[in-house]
Formats: sequence, structure tokens, C-alpha cells
Amino acid sequence: MSDALTPFTVDVAEAELHTLQERLRITRWPDAETVEDWSQGIPLTYTRELADYWLHDYDWRRCEQQLNQWPQYLTRIDGIDIHIIHRRSSNANALPLIITHGWPDSILGMARIIDALAEPQDHGGNAADAFHLVIPSLPGFSFSGKPSQTGTTAKRIGEMWGQLMARLGYDRYVAQGGDWGSIITHSIAQTEVDHCAGIHINLPLAAPTPESMTDLTPFEQDALERLKFYQEWDSGYSKLQSTRPQTLGYGLADSPVGQMAWIVEKFAAWTDCTRNGIRHPEHVFSKDQLLDNVMMYWLNNSATSSARLYWESFNNPNTDPIDIPVAVSVYPYEIMGVSRRWAEARYRNIVHWAEFDRGGHFPALELPEIHIGEIRDAFRGLR
Repeated sequence: MSDALTPFTVDVAEAELHTLQERLRITRWPDAETVEDWSQGIPLTYTRELADYWLHDYDWRRCEQQLNQWPQYLTRIDGIDIHIIHRRSSNANALPLIITHGWPDSILGMARIIDALAEPQDHGGNAADAFHLVIPSLPGFSFSGKPSQTGTTAKRIGEMWGQLMARLGYDRYVAQGGDWGSIITHSIAQTEVDHCAGIHINLPLAAPTPESMTDLTPFEQDALERLKFYQEWDSGYSKLQSTRPQTLGYGLADSPVGQMAWIVEKFAAWTDCTRNGIRHPEHVFSKDQLLDNVMMYWLNNSATSSARLYWESFNNPNTDPIDIPVAVSVYPYEIMGVSRRWAEARYRNIVHWAEFDRGGHFPALELPEIHIGEIRDAFRGLR
């Protein structure tokens, strides 16, 4: 692959799907958890139910058709093939927008917002809010290439995205992201200041200010409690992926159920999916939506390569101030919370701030209408 933009179509070999089915049939199951909830991880009964659906009812070709409705390309940047969806609007004055996903998400996490952002007049919006969309798969994820040496950090990916936007002919653009997409969008805001006009993030990354610790608001107290819970009970995945991604990868690469469980557990933990006291991801997502995303990891054998992003960057975060315009959406079931006064200590030009009473870590998939509105509002003043 060269630095040219080469059209790409998802076309998974039938043999790959047969191999997946055979592996699902011979799954070796662990014993059941000893609790009545998800506190030890994804429960055995639901894991078997989802795996059974994957084997007997799931249709990858449906997902493949969905992906192929949008123009896709491969292009090489810094020696790595990058897969992108490039959905241009029919509005010539549309604002270029690069959206970056995270882990355990994929470009499919944007499936419910793509067309409405590109053609708002067809989805209850105003044509003046249209975007030309660039949605890349991170290096080591999905259909992008896998780095073969160290150095593909979040900062470097932000610089790669700058090269990508220039290659597409976009001299001025905006950027959006959550999870790793937020971290990489921060990198864009720091390294591409001559071209990036502003950013929108749904995972703000700002530490509590020392002066606030003596006068915490209820929101801030809750945010610190959630951070403590995350560190003590919910961060094991990140510790493994940031220290031993290779060792972890052998199990996930060999077992589709292992890969599925590793991912789906987070879609339960990080979303607003508790109803009548019962947490369950299917209160928010369908089995197809969950498995479509799992397939992006399984089919491309990217458990290890995606985990290496944690090894590269998780333990060395960049906390430098951001000077370009920043828009923030705060959802209550996000991994961690940030108050506006904490954010203002890092983001020196906040142009939009909104807090919601529902929603979590995957708003583009969980609350698409709200997320679409937030992206439109975030950048309306930067056109």
C-alpha cells in the first residue's frame, strides 16, 4: 500500500467465518461466577447465551453491507496502512471533521451518527451544520495495519491524523473523540494548531485543582468516588494491556469467546444500562451491535495490536494545557467525571459545555441523537 488513497471494500473470506463457527462450537467453558451480579466479570449464563447467538443467528454479511455503504480507503502513513471511512457531504461548504474511536470501540461505534452529520437536512437538521467526515481506524485496530515496532503513541497518532487530513485536502478542520479518541484529539489540539480549529470531547481529561479539594461540589465528590472505584475495581484490563499486551493476546487471539467477553464486559460497565436494579448491556445495545464490534477485533486478529496502544501511552499521559477552542459533553456513566472548574484549569478556551442526566462512555452508539446535537452545537461557532 502507498500513500495514495486506495478504495477499500470489506470482504471477509467465507473460510474465516467457518473457522469462527468451529472455534465457537468447541469452546471450553469456565465454571460460573460465585456472585449474582457482574462484579466478578461477565456472567457465564449471559456469555453462553451471546456465544450461542453468535454461532447460530448472527449475520456478519449484514454488518459488512452496512460498512460498505460508506466510501472507505486505505492509505499509508509513517509506514502503517490506515483504514478510513471518508463520507463527504453533498454540501460543498461542509466543515471537515475527523472522529477518532477508542478501545474497545471501533469505527462501527459511529455508525448511527455518520449520515446525520454529513446530511443534516435529511435527518431533521439544518444543511448549514453539515460535515465532511473522516473516520479512521486506529493503528492496530480493525482494518488498519499493525505497527511492527514501538513508537506508535497517542501523540504520534495525532500527528498522523494531521498528515491524513492534509492528504485529503483539508487545510482547516475540527476533531472529535472519546476514550483513546479523546486522548488523540487532545494530541491534534496540541500538534496541529495551524490546521485544527477546535475540538469536541466526551471524555474530558483534567485533574482536580488543589484549591477545589477543600470545597468539593457534589458532582466533584461523585467524580472522585467513581475514579476510586475505577482504580480499585475496574482498571484491571488497562493494567494488563499497558504492561503485558503480548501475554494477554495469546488467549484473546485464540478464543472468540474470550475476545467477546473481554470487550462486552466493558459495554456493560461503562454505559447507562441499569434498569430496575439490573445491569445488562442489552438494555442499551442489541446483540448484533455488540457482536459487530467484537468482529472488528476478531476478524482482524487485533486483540494484541490494539492493546499495545496502552503499553505505548497509558502510563505517560500528556496533561499540557489546550489553547484552541474546546467543547465538552459530560455523561454521568462515563468512566470518570470532570467538573467545569477542573476543566477550565486545562482548557483555556471552552466554547461549549453540556452535562446530561443519562448516557455513558459510548454516546455515539448509546445516545446518537444527543451526540449528534452536541457535535453540531460544539462546532457551529467555528465554521
